Amino acid sequence: MHSDPILAGVIGNKQFACDVWGDTVNTASRMESSGVPGQINISSATFELVKDFCECEYRGKIPAKNKGEMDMYLVHNLK
Repeated sequence: MHSDPILAGVIGNKQFACDVWGDTVNTASRMESSGVPGQINISSATFELVKDFCECEYRGKIPAKNKGEMDMYLVHNLK
């Protein structure tokens, strides 16, 4: 999970589809692919938003494809 601004829009003239674009989408994808099965993996941006409400474990700097090393956290419980 990652939190940051995104660009969203509708594509098509006859058959409409909604889509989202941007670095935020790519970063969220890296959080998902670098996650731990059965747990919630979040970025440092999301951690800053939830740290007062959730107990999180810092995983360290984890390599993420085309992003370098990123700070990642696992969410365990609500406070």
